[in-house]
Amino acid sequence: MTAFEIVDKTLHLRGELTRLTVASLFDKLSKVKSNELTTLDLSGVELIDSSGVALINSITHNYEGISVEKIPQKISDTLDVFSYQPDASAYDVKKINYFEQLGDKIYTMKEDFTDLMFLASDIVFWSFHDIFYRKGQRKGSFVQQSILLGLDAVGIIALLSLILGFIMALQSGNQLRQFGASVFLADMLSVTMVNELAPILTAIIIAGRSGSSIASELASMKVMEEIDALKIMAINPIRFVIVPKFHAITVCMPILLMISIIVSVGAGLLVGISFLGLSPITFFNRAIEILDIRDVLVSFVKTTIFAWVIVIIGSFMGLKVKGGAEGVGKATTDSVVTSIFAVIVLDALFSFIYMV
Repeated sequence: MTAFEIVDKTLHLRGELTRLTVASLFDKLSKVKSNELTTLDLSGVELIDSSGVALINSITHNYEGISVEKIPQKISDTLDVFSYQPDASAYDVKKINYFEQLGDKIYTMKEDFTDLMFLASDIVFWSFHDIFYRKGQRKGSFVQQSILLGLDAVGIIALLSLILGFIMALQSGNQLRQFGASVFLADMLSVTMVNELAPILTAIIIAGRSGSSIASELASMKVMEEIDALKIMAINPIRFVIVPKFHAITVCMPILLMISIIVSVGAGLLVGISFLGLSPITFFNRAIEILDIRDVLVSFVKTTIFAWVIVIIGSFMGLKVKGGAEGVGKATTDSVVTSIFAVIVLDALFSFIYMV
Protein backbone atom coordinates (compact mmCIF):
# COMPACT_ATOMS: atom_id res chain seq x y z
CA MET A 1 0.00 0.00 0.00
CA THR A 2 1.01 3.59 -0.50
CA ALA A 3 0.21 6.62 1.62
CA PHE A 4 1.12 10.25 1.41
CA GLU A 5 0.70 13.36 3.47
CA ILE A 6 1.63 17.00 3.14
CA VAL A 7 3.24 18.70 6.14
CA ASP A 8 4.68 22.22 5.90
CA LYS A 9 4.75 22.05 2.07
CA THR A 10 6.62 18.75 2.26
CA LEU A 11 5.18 15.73 0.49
CA HIS A 12 5.88 12.52 2.43
CA LEU A 13 5.51 9.28 0.44
CA ARG A 14 5.36 5.93 2.25
CA GLY A 15 4.96 2.32 1.21
CA GLU A 16 5.30 0.93 -2.31
CA LEU A 17 5.46 2.94 -5.52
CA THR A 18 4.66 0.32 -8.14
CA ARG A 19 2.41 -0.04 -11.16
CA LEU A 20 -0.37 -1.21 -8.83
CA THR A 21 -0.41 1.97 -6.72
CA VAL A 22 0.90 4.74 -8.92
CA ALA A 23 -2.34 5.39 -10.84
CA SER A 24 -4.47 6.18 -7.81
CA LEU A 25 -1.67 8.17 -6.21
CA PHE A 26 -1.24 10.24 -9.36
CA ASP A 27 -4.96 11.11 -9.40
CA LYS A 28 -4.78 12.34 -5.80
CA LEU A 29 -1.63 14.39 -6.36
CA SER A 30 -3.11 16.05 -9.45
CA LYS A 31 -5.45 17.96 -7.11
CA VAL A 32 -2.54 19.49 -5.18
CA LYS A 33 -1.66 23.00 -6.31
CA SER A 34 1.87 23.80 -7.44
CA ASN A 35 2.46 26.38 -4.68
CA GLU A 36 1.64 23.90 -1.92
CA LEU A 37 4.81 21.79 -2.35
CA THR A 38 8.48 22.64 -2.00
CA THR A 39 10.00 19.33 -0.82
CA LEU A 40 9.53 15.65 -1.61
CA ASP A 41 10.46 13.22 1.20
CA LEU A 42 11.13 9.62 0.07
CA SER A 43 12.39 8.25 3.39
CA GLY A 44 9.24 6.18 3.84
CA VAL A 45 9.30 4.50 0.44
CA GLU A 46 9.96 0.76 0.76
CA LEU A 47 9.71 -0.43 -2.86
CA ILE A 48 9.75 1.29 -6.23
CA ASP A 49 9.65 0.19 -9.85
CA SER A 50 9.78 2.03 -13.20
CA SER A 51 6.20 3.26 -12.78
CA GLY A 52 7.10 4.80 -9.44
CA VAL A 53 10.15 6.44 -10.99
CA ALA A 54 7.90 7.90 -13.69
CA LEU A 55 5.64 9.30 -10.96
CA ILE A 56 8.54 10.99 -9.18
CA ASN A 57 9.79 12.43 -12.46
CA SER A 58 6.29 13.76 -13.11
CA ILE A 59 6.17 15.39 -9.68
CA THR A 60 9.54 17.09 -10.11
CA HIS A 61 8.49 18.29 -13.55
CA ASN A 62 5.03 19.58 -12.59
CA TYR A 63 6.08 21.23 -9.33
CA GLU A 64 8.85 23.55 -10.40
CA GLY A 65 11.57 24.08 -7.81
CA ILE A 66 10.62 21.09 -5.64
CA SER A 67 13.58 19.30 -4.04
CA VAL A 68 13.83 15.54 -3.39
CA GLU A 69 15.25 14.61 0.02
CA LYS A 70 15.97 11.59 2.26
CA ILE A 71 16.24 9.02 -0.51
CA PRO A 72 17.06 5.48 0.71
CA GLN A 73 20.03 3.90 -1.05
CA LYS A 74 17.96 1.13 -2.60
CA ILE A 75 15.45 3.66 -3.93
CA SER A 76 18.27 5.90 -5.14
CA ASP A 77 19.78 3.07 -7.21
CA THR A 78 16.44 2.42 -8.90
CA LEU A 79 16.01 6.12 -9.65
CA ASP A 80 19.46 6.24 -11.23
CA VAL A 81 18.60 3.32 -13.51
CA PHE A 82 15.12 4.37 -14.67
CA SER A 83 15.08 8.15 -14.36
CA TYR A 84 15.05 10.12 -17.56
CA GLN A 85 16.96 13.38 -17.42
CA PRO A 86 16.50 15.21 -20.72
CA ASP A 87 19.43 17.08 -22.08
CA ALA A 88 18.58 20.77 -21.87
CA SER A 89 20.68 21.46 -24.94
CA ALA A 90 18.37 19.23 -26.99
CA TYR A 91 15.59 21.75 -26.55
CA ASP A 92 17.81 24.74 -27.23
CA VAL A 93 17.06 24.96 -30.93
CA LYS A 94 18.21 28.09 -32.70
CA LYS A 95 15.42 29.80 -34.54
CA ILE A 96 16.21 30.20 -38.23
CA ASN A 97 15.44 33.69 -39.47
CA TYR A 98 14.01 34.64 -42.85
CA PHE A 99 17.33 35.41 -44.51
CA GLU A 100 18.82 32.08 -43.44
CA GLN A 101 15.80 30.27 -44.87
CA LEU A 102 16.11 32.25 -48.09
CA GLY A 103 19.83 31.49 -48.32
CA ASP A 104 19.19 27.78 -47.73
CA LYS A 105 16.59 27.71 -50.51
CA ILE A 106 18.92 29.52 -52.91
CA TYR A 107 21.75 27.12 -52.10
CA THR A 108 19.43 24.13 -52.60
CA MET A 109 18.25 25.54 -55.93
CA LYS A 110 21.87 26.03 -57.00
CA GLU A 111 22.72 22.42 -56.17
CA ASP A 112 19.61 21.15 -57.97
CA PHE A 113 20.40 23.25 -61.04
CA THR A 114 23.97 21.92 -61.10
CA ASP A 115 22.74 18.32 -60.85
CA LEU A 116 20.18 19.02 -63.57
CA MET A 117 22.88 20.34 -65.92
CA PHE A 118 25.08 17.30 -65.30
CA LEU A 119 22.15 14.98 -65.99
CA ALA A 120 21.22 16.91 -69.15
CA SER A 121 24.79 16.69 -70.43
CA ASP A 122 24.86 12.93 -69.80
CA ILE A 123 21.54 12.42 -71.57
CA VAL A 124 22.57 14.50 -74.59
CA PHE A 125 25.98 12.79 -74.82
CA TRP A 126 24.63 9.25 -74.67
CA SER A 127 21.78 10.13 -77.03
CA PHE A 128 24.19 11.27 -79.74
CA HIS A 129 26.55 8.41 -78.92
CA ASP A 130 23.86 5.77 -79.35
CA ILE A 131 22.85 7.12 -82.76
CA PHE A 132 26.11 5.76 -84.18
CA TYR A 133 26.87 2.95 -81.70
CA ARG A 134 23.87 0.70 -81.25
CA LYS A 135 25.68 -2.03 -79.36
CA GLY A 136 24.40 -2.54 -75.83
CA GLN A 137 20.99 -0.99 -76.40
CA ARG A 138 17.72 -2.73 -75.71
CA LYS A 139 16.21 -4.08 -78.91
CA GLY A 140 12.87 -2.54 -79.73
CA SER A 141 13.11 0.10 -77.00
CA PHE A 142 12.84 2.99 -79.48
CA VAL A 143 9.66 1.60 -81.05
CA GLN A 144 8.18 0.82 -77.65
CA GLN A 145 8.83 4.32 -76.33
CA SER A 146 7.60 5.90 -79.55
CA ILE A 147 4.28 4.14 -79.08
CA LEU A 148 4.03 5.12 -75.41
CA LEU A 149 5.15 8.73 -75.75
CA GLY A 150 3.96 9.51 -79.27
CA LEU A 151 1.31 7.28 -80.78
CA ASP A 152 -0.77 7.01 -77.61
CA ALA A 153 -0.83 10.81 -77.34
CA VAL A 154 -2.24 11.39 -80.84
CA GLY A 155 -5.86 11.10 -79.71
CA ILE A 156 -5.76 13.65 -76.91
CA ILE A 157 -3.68 16.12 -78.91
CA ALA A 158 -5.96 15.86 -81.93
CA LEU A 159 -9.07 16.28 -79.80
CA LEU A 160 -7.81 19.33 -77.91
CA SER A 161 -6.43 20.88 -81.09
CA LEU A 162 -9.80 20.40 -82.78
CA ILE A 163 -11.63 22.08 -79.91
CA LEU A 164 -9.09 24.91 -79.66
CA GLY A 165 -9.10 25.55 -83.40
CA PHE A 166 -12.90 25.51 -83.48
CA ILE A 167 -13.21 27.97 -80.58
CA MET A 168 -10.58 30.34 -81.97
CA ALA A 169 -12.12 30.31 -85.43
CA LEU A 170 -15.61 30.83 -84.05
CA GLN A 171 -14.67 33.73 -81.80
CA SER A 172 -12.33 35.43 -84.26
CA GLY A 173 -14.57 34.84 -87.25
CA ASN A 174 -17.46 36.52 -85.50
CA GLN A 175 -15.37 39.66 -84.99
CA LEU A 176 -13.86 39.63 -88.48
CA ARG A 177 -17.28 39.27 -90.10
CA GLN A 178 -18.41 42.56 -88.57
CA PHE A 179 -15.68 44.36 -90.52
CA GLY A 180 -16.12 42.35 -93.71
CA ALA A 181 -12.74 40.69 -93.21
CA SER A 182 -13.81 37.07 -92.84
CA VAL A 183 -11.22 35.99 -95.37
CA PHE A 184 -8.45 36.90 -92.92
CA LEU A 185 -9.55 34.10 -90.60
CA ALA A 186 -7.21 31.74 -92.44
CA ASP A 187 -4.28 34.12 -91.98
CA MET A 188 -4.91 34.61 -88.28
CA LEU A 189 -5.49 30.96 -87.48
CA SER A 190 -2.55 29.70 -89.52
CA VAL A 191 0.00 32.13 -88.04
CA THR A 192 -1.28 31.77 -84.48
CA MET A 193 -1.34 27.99 -84.47
CA VAL A 194 2.00 27.51 -86.20
CA ASN A 195 3.92 30.13 -84.23
CA GLU A 196 2.48 29.78 -80.74
CA LEU A 197 -0.59 27.77 -79.82
CA ALA A 198 0.15 24.43 -81.45
CA PRO A 199 3.72 24.15 -80.02
CA ILE A 200 2.69 25.26 -76.54
CA LEU A 201 -0.43 23.09 -76.52
CA THR A 202 1.49 20.02 -77.65
CA ALA A 203 4.26 20.61 -75.11
CA ILE A 204 1.87 21.10 -72.19
CA ILE A 205 -0.07 17.94 -73.05
CA ILE A 206 3.14 15.93 -73.37
CA ALA A 207 4.47 17.42 -70.11
CA GLY A 208 1.31 16.38 -68.27
CA ARG A 209 1.01 13.00 -69.92
CA SER A 210 4.45 11.72 -70.87
CA GLY A 211 6.56 13.84 -68.50
CA SER A 212 4.64 12.55 -65.49
CA SER A 213 4.98 9.00 -66.83
CA ILE A 214 8.75 9.33 -67.13
CA ALA A 215 9.08 10.81 -63.64
CA SER A 216 6.89 8.19 -61.98
CA GLU A 217 8.65 5.31 -63.77
CA LEU A 218 12.12 6.46 -62.75
CA ALA A 219 10.97 7.36 -59.24
CA SER A 220 9.50 3.88 -58.78
CA MET A 221 12.71 2.32 -60.05
CA LYS A 222 14.69 4.50 -57.65
CA VAL A 223 12.51 3.60 -54.67
CA MET A 224 12.60 -0.12 -55.56
CA GLU A 225 16.40 0.14 -55.93
CA GLU A 226 16.25 -0.97 -59.55
CA ILE A 227 18.51 1.93 -60.54
CA ASP A 228 21.14 0.70 -58.07
CA ALA A 229 20.72 -2.83 -59.43
CA LEU A 230 21.47 -1.59 -62.95
CA LYS A 231 24.62 0.14 -61.71
CA ILE A 232 25.74 -3.03 -59.92
CA MET A 233 25.35 -4.93 -63.20
CA ALA A 234 27.55 -2.29 -64.92
CA ILE A 235 24.57 -0.98 -66.92
CA ASN A 236 24.31 2.78 -67.33
CA PRO A 237 20.76 3.72 -66.18
CA ILE A 238 20.76 6.84 -68.36
CA ARG A 239 21.63 4.92 -71.49
CA PHE A 240 19.41 1.96 -70.66
CA VAL A 241 16.27 3.79 -69.48
CA ILE A 242 16.32 7.47 -70.46
CA VAL A 243 18.03 7.59 -73.85
CA PRO A 244 15.32 5.54 -75.67
CA LYS A 245 12.74 7.99 -74.35
CA PHE A 246 14.87 10.90 -75.52
CA HIS A 247 15.18 9.46 -79.02
CA ALA A 248 11.49 8.60 -79.22
CA ILE A 249 10.20 11.99 -78.11
CA THR A 250 12.64 13.77 -80.43
CA VAL A 251 11.08 12.00 -83.40
CA CYS A 252 7.48 12.01 -82.19
CA MET A 253 7.16 15.59 -80.98
CA PRO A 254 7.40 17.26 -84.43
CA ILE A 255 4.89 14.73 -85.79
CA LEU A 256 2.49 15.52 -82.95
CA LEU A 257 2.96 19.23 -83.65
CA MET A 258 2.13 18.71 -87.32
CA ILE A 259 -1.02 16.80 -86.35
CA SER A 260 -2.02 19.61 -83.99
CA ILE A 261 -1.57 22.24 -86.69
CA ILE A 262 -3.46 20.30 -89.35
CA VAL A 263 -6.39 19.46 -87.05
CA SER A 264 -6.73 22.97 -85.59
CA VAL A 265 -6.55 24.66 -89.01
CA GLY A 266 -9.00 22.05 -90.32
CA ALA A 267 -11.40 23.00 -87.53
CA GLY A 268 -11.01 26.62 -88.59
CA LEU A 269 -11.80 25.61 -92.16
CA LEU A 270 -15.05 24.00 -91.04
CA VAL A 271 -16.04 27.18 -89.22
CA GLY A 272 -15.07 29.29 -92.22
CA ILE A 273 -17.16 27.21 -94.60
CA SER A 274 -20.16 26.79 -92.29
CA PHE A 275 -20.50 30.24 -90.69
CA LEU A 276 -18.53 32.63 -92.87
CA GLY A 277 -19.17 31.23 -96.32
CA LEU A 278 -15.49 30.98 -97.24
CA SER A 279 -14.24 28.86 -100.11
CA PRO A 280 -11.99 25.93 -99.11
CA ILE A 281 -9.52 26.83 -101.86
CA THR A 282 -9.34 30.45 -100.74
CA PHE A 283 -8.90 29.38 -97.12
CA PHE A 284 -6.03 26.99 -97.92
CA ASN A 285 -4.31 29.43 -100.27
CA ARG A 286 -4.30 32.21 -97.68
CA ALA A 287 -3.28 29.83 -94.87
CA ILE A 288 -0.25 28.67 -96.85
CA GLU A 289 0.75 32.00 -98.39
CA ILE A 290 0.83 33.82 -95.06
CA LEU A 291 3.37 31.39 -93.63
CA ASP A 292 7.08 31.81 -94.09
CA ILE A 293 9.51 28.90 -94.05
CA ARG A 294 11.13 30.57 -91.05
CA ASP A 295 7.86 30.32 -89.10
CA VAL A 296 7.64 26.59 -89.70
CA LEU A 297 11.29 25.92 -88.86
CA VAL A 298 11.16 27.95 -85.64
CA SER A 299 7.99 26.15 -84.60
CA PHE A 300 9.51 22.70 -85.12
CA VAL A 301 12.82 23.66 -83.51
CA LYS A 302 11.28 25.02 -80.33
CA THR A 303 8.88 22.07 -80.12
CA THR A 304 11.85 19.70 -80.24
CA ILE A 305 13.59 21.68 -77.52
CA PHE A 306 10.42 21.56 -75.45
CA ALA A 307 10.46 17.78 -75.83
CA TRP A 308 14.05 17.55 -74.63
CA VAL A 309 13.31 19.75 -71.63
CA ILE A 310 10.32 17.61 -70.66
CA VAL A 311 12.35 14.39 -70.75
CA ILE A 312 15.29 15.90 -68.86
CA ILE A 313 13.14 17.43 -66.12
CA GLY A 314 11.02 14.30 -65.78
CA SER A 315 14.16 12.16 -65.48
CA PHE A 316 15.74 14.53 -62.97
CA MET A 317 12.67 14.61 -60.74
CA GLY A 318 12.38 10.84 -60.90
CA LEU A 319 16.02 10.19 -60.03
CA LYS A 320 16.13 12.60 -57.08
CA VAL A 321 13.09 11.07 -55.36
CA LYS A 322 13.27 10.33 -51.63
CA GLY A 323 10.90 8.26 -49.55
CA GLY A 324 8.34 5.70 -50.66
CA ALA A 325 5.02 6.06 -52.44
CA GLU A 326 4.60 9.61 -51.19
CA GLY A 327 7.94 10.56 -52.73
CA VAL A 328 6.91 9.06 -56.08
CA GLY A 329 3.74 11.15 -56.11
CA LYS A 330 5.63 14.30 -55.18
CA ALA A 331 8.23 13.70 -57.89
CA THR A 332 5.49 13.23 -60.49
CA THR A 333 3.74 16.44 -59.46
CA ASP A 334 7.00 18.41 -59.39
CA SER A 335 7.87 17.08 -62.83
CA VAL A 336 4.62 18.28 -64.41
CA VAL A 337 4.68 21.69 -62.72
CA THR A 338 8.35 22.34 -63.47
CA SER A 339 8.09 21.13 -67.07
CA ILE A 340 5.10 23.34 -67.85
CA PHE A 341 6.80 26.32 -66.22
CA ALA A 342 10.01 25.69 -68.19
CA VAL A 343 8.08 25.30 -71.46
CA ILE A 344 6.26 28.61 -70.96
CA VAL A 345 9.46 30.46 -70.05
CA LEU A 346 11.29 29.02 -73.06
CA ASP A 347 8.36 29.91 -75.31
CA ALA A 348 8.57 33.50 -74.09
CA LEU A 349 12.31 33.56 -74.82
CA PHE A 350 11.75 32.15 -78.31
CA SER A 351 9.09 34.78 -78.96
CA PHE A 352 11.45 37.53 -77.86
CA ILE A 353 14.31 36.21 -80.01
CA TYR A 354 11.98 35.72 -82.98
CA MET A 355 10.69 39.29 -82.70
CA VAL A 356 14.22 40.69 -82.52
